[in-house]
Amino acid sequence: MKNIINTIKKLNKNTIIVAIAVIGIIVVGVLIAKPNFSNLIGSGVSAKEVAQKSLDYINNNGLSQTPATLSGEVSEESGLIKFKVKMGANEFDSYATRDGKLLFPQVFNMGDKKAETASNQPSGEQKQQVASSVTKSDNPVLESYIVARCPYGLQMQRAMSEAIKSMPDLGKYMKVRYIGSVTNDGKNITAMHGEAEAKENLRQICIREEQPEKYWNYAACQMKSSGQEVACEKSTGVDSSKLNSCMSDSNRGVAYAKKDFEGQDKYSVSGSPTMVLGNAVISEDSFGGRSADGIKSMICSGFNNQPSFCTTKLSTSPAATSFSESVTSGSAAPASNSGSGCHAAQ
Repeated sequence: MKNIINTIKKLNKNTIIVAIAVIGIIVVGVLIAKPNFSNLIGSGVSAKEVAQKSLDYINNNGLSQTPATLSGEVSEESGLIKFKVKMGANEFDSYATRDGKLLFPQVFNMGDKKAETASNQPSGEQKQQVASSVTKSDNPVLESYIVARCPYGLQMQRAMSEAIKSMPDLGKYMKVRYIGSVTNDGKNITAMHGEAEAKENLRQICIREEQPEKYWNYAACQMKSSGQEVACEKSTGVDSSKLNSCMSDSNRGVAYAKKDFEGQDKYSVSGSPTMVLGNAVISEDSFGGRSADGIKSMICSGFNNQPSFCTTKLSTSPAATSFSESVTSGSAAPASNSGSGCHAAQ
Protein backbone atom coordinates (compact mmCIF):
# COMPACT_ATOMS: atom_id res chain seq x y z
CA MET A 1 0.00 0.00 0.00
CA LYS A 2 2.81 2.43 0.87
CA ASN A 3 4.41 1.91 -2.54
CA ILE A 4 1.06 2.55 -4.26
CA ILE A 5 0.60 5.78 -2.30
CA ASN A 6 4.11 7.00 -3.10
CA THR A 7 3.57 6.23 -6.78
CA ILE A 8 0.33 8.22 -6.86
CA LYS A 9 1.95 11.26 -5.24
CA LYS A 10 4.77 11.28 -7.78
CA LEU A 11 2.51 10.99 -10.82
CA ASN A 12 2.00 13.88 -13.18
CA LYS A 13 -1.00 15.55 -11.55
CA ASN A 14 -2.67 16.13 -14.92
CA THR A 15 -2.86 12.36 -15.48
CA ILE A 16 -4.10 11.54 -11.99
CA ILE A 17 -7.53 10.45 -13.24
CA VAL A 18 -6.03 7.90 -15.63
CA ALA A 19 -3.52 6.72 -13.04
CA ILE A 20 -6.19 6.23 -10.41
CA ALA A 21 -8.28 4.24 -12.85
CA VAL A 22 -5.34 1.90 -13.49
CA ILE A 23 -4.67 1.47 -9.79
CA GLY A 24 -8.39 0.93 -9.21
CA ILE A 25 -8.26 -2.06 -11.53
CA ILE A 26 -5.27 -3.47 -9.65
CA VAL A 27 -6.46 -2.97 -6.11
CA VAL A 28 -10.28 -2.83 -6.65
CA GLY A 29 -11.75 -1.37 -3.54
CA VAL A 30 -8.46 -0.81 -1.70
CA LEU A 31 -7.91 2.53 -0.01
CA ILE A 32 -6.19 5.07 -2.29
CA ALA A 33 -5.44 7.40 0.55
CA LYS A 34 -3.08 7.12 3.47
CA PRO A 35 -4.23 4.93 6.40
CA ASN A 36 -4.86 8.04 8.50
CA PHE A 37 -7.56 9.30 6.10
CA SER A 38 -10.19 7.95 8.50
CA ASN A 39 -8.81 10.16 11.26
CA LEU A 40 -9.96 13.21 9.31
CA ILE A 41 -13.62 12.33 9.79
CA GLY A 42 -15.43 11.89 13.07
CA SER A 43 -18.59 9.92 13.75
CA GLY A 44 -22.06 11.31 13.09
CA VAL A 45 -21.03 13.77 10.38
CA SER A 46 -23.18 14.61 7.37
CA ALA A 47 -22.62 13.38 3.82
CA LYS A 48 -21.56 16.89 2.80
CA GLU A 49 -18.97 16.99 5.59
CA VAL A 50 -17.59 13.62 4.44
CA ALA A 51 -17.29 14.99 0.89
CA GLN A 52 -15.56 18.16 2.10
CA LYS A 53 -13.08 16.24 4.25
CA SER A 54 -12.33 13.98 1.27
CA LEU A 55 -11.71 17.04 -0.87
CA ASP A 56 -9.41 18.50 1.80
CA TYR A 57 -7.43 15.28 1.76
CA ILE A 58 -7.01 15.40 -2.04
CA ASN A 59 -5.78 19.02 -1.89
CA ASN A 60 -3.57 18.65 1.18
CA ASN A 61 -1.76 15.60 -0.19
CA GLY A 62 -0.95 16.96 -3.64
CA LEU A 63 -3.34 14.71 -5.59
CA SER A 64 -4.43 17.57 -7.85
CA GLN A 65 -2.23 19.98 -9.81
CA THR A 66 -4.85 22.72 -9.44
CA PRO A 67 -7.07 23.24 -6.36
CA ALA A 68 -9.82 20.62 -6.43
CA THR A 69 -13.34 21.80 -5.64
CA LEU A 70 -16.74 20.21 -5.08
CA SER A 71 -19.10 20.51 -8.02
CA GLY A 72 -22.80 19.76 -7.72
CA GLU A 73 -24.83 17.95 -5.11
CA VAL A 74 -23.57 15.42 -2.55
CA SER A 75 -25.66 12.25 -2.41
CA GLU A 76 -25.59 8.60 -1.37
CA GLU A 77 -25.36 5.74 -3.83
CA SER A 78 -25.01 2.01 -3.10
CA GLY A 79 -24.13 2.75 0.51
CA LEU A 80 -21.38 5.28 -0.39
CA ILE A 81 -21.17 9.06 -0.22
CA LYS A 82 -21.08 10.30 -3.82
CA PHE A 83 -19.71 13.71 -4.78
CA LYS A 84 -18.30 15.34 -7.91
CA VAL A 85 -14.75 16.70 -7.85
CA LYS A 86 -13.60 19.38 -10.28
CA MET A 87 -9.89 19.68 -11.19
CA GLY A 88 -9.30 22.49 -13.64
CA ALA A 89 -11.68 21.86 -16.53
CA ASN A 90 -12.22 18.19 -15.63
CA GLU A 91 -15.00 16.83 -13.44
CA PHE A 92 -15.40 13.28 -12.18
CA ASP A 93 -17.38 11.36 -9.59
CA SER A 94 -15.70 10.25 -6.37
CA TYR A 95 -16.95 8.19 -3.48
CA ALA A 96 -16.16 7.71 0.20
CA THR A 97 -17.51 5.43 2.90
CA ARG A 98 -19.50 7.23 5.58
CA ASP A 99 -17.04 6.17 8.29
CA GLY A 100 -14.17 7.80 6.36
CA LYS A 101 -12.08 4.64 6.11
CA LEU A 102 -12.12 4.36 2.33
CA LEU A 103 -11.81 6.99 -0.40
CA PHE A 104 -12.56 5.95 -3.98
CA PRO A 105 -11.54 8.56 -6.58
CA GLN A 106 -13.18 6.33 -9.20
CA VAL A 107 -15.67 3.45 -9.09
CA PHE A 108 -16.45 1.02 -11.89
CA ASN A 109 -20.14 0.28 -12.53
CA MET A 110 -20.33 -3.48 -12.99
CA GLY A 111 -24.09 -3.33 -13.58
CA ASP A 112 -24.01 -1.46 -16.89
CA LYS A 113 -20.60 -1.68 -18.50
CA LYS A 114 -21.73 -0.10 -21.78
CA ALA A 115 -23.22 2.92 -20.06
CA GLU A 116 -20.19 3.30 -17.79
CA THR A 117 -17.78 3.20 -20.72
CA ALA A 118 -19.77 5.84 -22.55
CA SER A 119 -19.86 8.09 -19.50
CA ASN A 120 -16.07 7.98 -19.20
CA GLN A 121 -15.60 9.40 -22.72
CA PRO A 122 -15.26 13.20 -22.82
CA SER A 123 -18.33 14.80 -24.35
CA GLY A 124 -18.15 17.48 -27.02
CA GLU A 125 -18.98 20.06 -24.38
CA GLN A 126 -16.19 18.80 -22.11
CA LYS A 127 -13.71 18.93 -24.99
CA GLN A 128 -14.78 22.48 -25.74
CA GLN A 129 -14.37 23.48 -22.10
CA VAL A 130 -10.85 22.04 -21.96
CA ALA A 131 -9.90 23.64 -25.28
CA SER A 132 -11.20 27.01 -24.15
CA SER A 133 -9.05 26.83 -21.01
CA VAL A 134 -5.80 26.61 -23.01
CA THR A 135 -3.83 29.86 -23.16
CA LYS A 136 -4.00 31.06 -26.77
CA SER A 137 -1.25 32.51 -28.95
CA ASP A 138 -0.47 33.15 -32.61
CA ASN A 139 2.21 30.45 -32.62
CA PRO A 140 1.40 27.76 -30.05
CA VAL A 141 3.93 24.99 -29.47
CA LEU A 142 2.85 21.57 -28.24
CA GLU A 143 5.67 20.00 -26.22
CA SER A 144 5.73 16.29 -25.47
CA TYR A 145 8.00 15.17 -22.62
CA ILE A 146 9.04 11.54 -23.11
CA VAL A 147 11.83 9.04 -22.65
CA ALA A 148 13.02 7.10 -25.69
CA ARG A 149 12.35 3.60 -24.38
CA CYS A 150 8.94 4.11 -22.80
CA PRO A 151 6.20 2.25 -24.75
CA TYR A 152 3.81 5.17 -24.27
CA GLY A 153 6.44 7.80 -25.02
CA LEU A 154 7.02 5.97 -28.30
CA GLN A 155 3.26 5.91 -28.84
CA MET A 156 3.01 9.68 -28.51
CA GLN A 157 6.10 10.26 -30.63
CA ARG A 158 4.58 8.00 -33.31
CA ALA A 159 1.29 9.93 -33.21
CA MET A 160 3.21 13.19 -33.66
CA SER A 161 5.23 11.71 -36.51
CA GLU A 162 2.08 10.56 -38.29
CA ALA A 163 0.44 13.95 -37.80
CA ILE A 164 3.40 15.64 -39.51
CA LYS A 165 3.41 13.04 -42.28
CA SER A 166 -0.27 13.75 -42.97
CA MET A 167 -0.01 17.51 -42.46
CA PRO A 168 3.59 18.85 -42.67
CA ASP A 169 2.59 22.33 -41.42
CA LEU A 170 1.95 20.85 -37.98
CA GLY A 171 5.69 20.29 -37.55
CA LYS A 172 6.19 23.99 -36.87
CA TYR A 173 4.00 23.77 -33.79
CA MET A 174 5.35 20.76 -31.93
CA LYS A 175 8.52 19.69 -30.17
CA VAL A 176 9.62 16.54 -28.39
CA ARG A 177 11.49 17.06 -25.13
CA TYR A 178 13.13 14.50 -22.90
CA ILE A 179 12.95 13.57 -19.23
CA GLY A 180 16.06 12.97 -17.14
CA SER A 181 18.84 14.68 -15.21
CA VAL A 182 22.47 15.70 -15.57
CA THR A 183 25.05 13.62 -13.72
CA ASN A 184 27.03 15.20 -10.88
CA ASP A 185 30.13 15.65 -13.06
CA GLY A 186 28.03 17.47 -15.69
CA LYS A 187 29.29 15.24 -18.50
CA ASN A 188 26.38 12.87 -19.03
CA ILE A 189 22.65 12.52 -18.53
CA THR A 190 20.47 9.91 -16.86
CA ALA A 191 17.08 8.48 -17.82
CA MET A 192 14.28 6.46 -16.23
CA HIS A 193 15.30 3.14 -17.73
CA GLY A 194 19.07 3.18 -17.62
CA GLU A 195 22.13 4.05 -19.64
CA ALA A 196 20.90 2.79 -23.04
CA GLU A 197 17.82 5.00 -22.82
CA ALA A 198 19.88 7.99 -21.67
CA LYS A 199 22.17 7.54 -24.68
CA GLU A 200 19.24 7.39 -27.08
CA ASN A 201 17.64 10.43 -25.44
CA LEU A 202 20.89 12.33 -25.99
CA ARG A 203 21.15 11.08 -29.59
CA GLN A 204 17.67 12.33 -30.39
CA ILE A 205 18.27 15.64 -28.61
CA CYS A 206 21.42 16.26 -30.65
CA ILE A 207 19.64 15.45 -33.91
CA ARG A 208 16.72 17.68 -32.90
CA GLU A 209 19.00 20.64 -32.14
CA GLU A 210 21.75 20.38 -34.76
CA GLN A 211 20.09 18.47 -37.62
CA PRO A 212 16.40 19.32 -37.15
CA GLU A 213 15.46 18.50 -40.74
CA LYS A 214 16.48 14.88 -40.01
CA TYR A 215 14.76 14.51 -36.64
CA TRP A 216 11.32 13.19 -37.59
CA ASN A 217 12.60 10.82 -40.28
CA TYR A 218 15.11 9.41 -37.79
CA ALA A 219 12.46 9.13 -35.05
CA ALA A 220 10.03 7.35 -37.39
CA CYS A 221 12.77 4.89 -38.37
CA GLN A 222 14.15 4.04 -34.94
CA MET A 223 10.74 3.49 -33.32
CA LYS A 224 10.14 0.48 -35.58
CA SER A 225 12.67 -1.73 -33.80
CA SER A 226 15.24 -1.44 -31.03
CA GLY A 227 18.93 -1.63 -31.88
CA GLN A 228 18.53 0.08 -35.25
CA GLU A 229 19.94 3.46 -34.28
CA VAL A 230 23.06 3.38 -36.49
CA ALA A 231 21.14 1.92 -39.43
CA CYS A 232 18.52 4.65 -39.06
CA GLU A 233 21.20 7.34 -38.99
CA LYS A 234 22.44 6.10 -42.34
CA SER A 235 19.06 5.56 -43.99
CA THR A 236 17.76 9.00 -42.98
CA GLY A 237 20.91 10.92 -43.91
CA VAL A 238 21.99 11.92 -40.41
CA ASP A 239 25.58 13.22 -40.29
CA SER A 240 26.92 10.66 -37.83
CA SER A 241 30.24 12.45 -37.35
CA LYS A 242 28.49 15.65 -36.34
CA LEU A 243 26.08 13.68 -34.17
CA ASN A 244 28.84 11.84 -32.30
CA SER A 245 30.68 15.11 -31.75
CA CYS A 246 27.54 16.62 -30.22
CA MET A 247 26.95 13.62 -27.96
CA SER A 248 30.53 13.63 -26.66
CA ASP A 249 30.69 17.39 -26.10
CA SER A 250 28.95 18.28 -22.83
CA ASN A 251 28.82 21.92 -23.92
CA ARG A 252 26.50 20.86 -26.71
CA GLY A 253 24.56 17.64 -26.09
CA VAL A 254 24.29 17.84 -22.31
CA ALA A 255 23.67 21.58 -22.47
CA TYR A 256 20.72 21.01 -24.83
CA ALA A 257 19.39 18.28 -22.56
CA LYS A 258 19.66 20.53 -19.52
CA LYS A 259 17.17 22.94 -21.08
CA ASP A 260 14.70 20.07 -21.45
CA PHE A 261 15.22 19.13 -17.81
CA GLU A 262 14.58 22.72 -16.74
CA GLY A 263 11.20 22.51 -18.47
CA GLN A 264 10.62 19.14 -16.83
CA ASP A 265 11.13 20.74 -13.41
CA LYS A 266 9.05 23.80 -14.30
CA TYR A 267 6.00 21.66 -15.16
CA SER A 268 6.64 18.97 -12.51
CA VAL A 269 6.90 16.32 -15.21
CA SER A 270 7.31 12.79 -13.88
CA GLY A 271 5.68 10.61 -16.54
CA SER A 272 6.24 9.80 -20.21
CA PRO A 273 4.43 11.19 -22.11
CA THR A 274 3.44 14.53 -20.57
CA MET A 275 1.94 17.17 -22.87
CA VAL A 276 2.49 20.91 -22.37
CA LEU A 277 0.67 23.64 -24.28
CA GLY A 278 0.34 27.31 -23.46
CA ASN A 279 2.71 26.97 -20.48
CA ALA A 280 0.43 24.37 -18.85
CA VAL A 281 0.18 20.60 -18.69
CA ILE A 282 -2.81 19.27 -20.64
CA SER A 283 -4.43 15.84 -20.96
CA GLU A 284 -4.35 14.35 -24.44
CA ASP A 285 -7.48 12.35 -23.56
CA SER A 286 -9.51 15.56 -23.75
CA PHE A 287 -8.48 16.12 -27.38
CA GLY A 288 -8.70 12.68 -28.98
CA GLY A 289 -5.86 10.76 -27.36
CA ARG A 290 -2.56 9.63 -28.84
CA SER A 291 -3.54 9.81 -32.49
CA ALA A 292 -2.67 12.04 -35.42
CA ASP A 293 -5.99 13.85 -35.10
CA GLY A 294 -5.50 14.18 -31.35
CA ILE A 295 -2.18 15.92 -31.95
CA LYS A 296 -3.80 18.28 -34.46
CA SER A 297 -6.65 19.03 -32.03
CA MET A 298 -4.25 19.85 -29.19
CA ILE A 299 -2.23 22.24 -31.35
CA CYS A 300 -5.31 23.90 -32.86
CA SER A 301 -6.78 24.55 -29.41
CA GLY A 302 -3.82 26.85 -28.74
CA PHE A 303 -4.36 29.30 -31.62
CA ASN A 304 -5.86 32.75 -31.27
CA ASN A 305 -7.19 32.26 -34.80
CA GLN A 306 -7.17 28.70 -36.05
CA PRO A 307 -5.49 28.05 -39.44
CA SER A 308 -7.52 26.36 -42.15
CA PHE A 309 -5.80 23.01 -41.58
CA CYS A 310 -7.56 22.71 -38.23
CA THR A 311 -10.75 21.70 -40.04
CA THR A 312 -9.03 18.76 -41.75
CA LYS A 313 -9.74 15.39 -40.14
CA LEU A 314 -6.71 13.15 -39.60
CA SER A 315 -6.56 9.55 -38.42
CA THR A 316 -8.29 8.99 -35.08
CA SER A 317 -6.81 5.51 -34.63
CA PRO A 318 -4.54 5.28 -31.56
CA ALA A 319 -0.86 5.06 -32.43
CA ALA A 320 0.85 1.73 -31.74
CA THR A 321 2.78 1.48 -28.48
CA SER A 322 6.42 0.49 -27.97
CA PHE A 323 8.67 -0.51 -30.88
CA SER A 324 6.44 -1.52 -33.77
CA GLU A 325 6.37 -1.69 -37.54
CA SER A 326 2.67 -0.83 -37.28
CA VAL A 327 1.61 2.80 -37.26
CA THR A 328 -1.62 2.29 -35.32
CA SER A 329 -2.83 -0.13 -32.69
CA GLY A 330 -5.60 -1.32 -34.98
CA SER A 331 -8.29 -0.06 -32.61
CA ALA A 332 -11.23 1.95 -33.83
CA ALA A 333 -12.02 5.43 -32.57
CA PRO A 334 -12.19 6.92 -30.03
CA ALA A 335 -8.43 7.27 -29.82
CA SER A 336 -7.93 6.95 -26.10
CA ASN A 337 -4.71 6.03 -24.36
CA SER A 338 -3.75 2.38 -24.06
CA GLY A 339 -1.67 3.08 -20.99
CA SER A 340 -1.12 5.84 -18.50
CA GLY A 341 2.60 6.29 -19.13
CA CYS A 342 6.07 5.46 -17.79
CA HIS A 343 7.28 6.71 -14.44
CA ALA A 344 10.59 6.56 -12.60
CA ALA A 345 11.22 3.40 -10.61
CA GLN A 346 10.32 3.66 -6.94
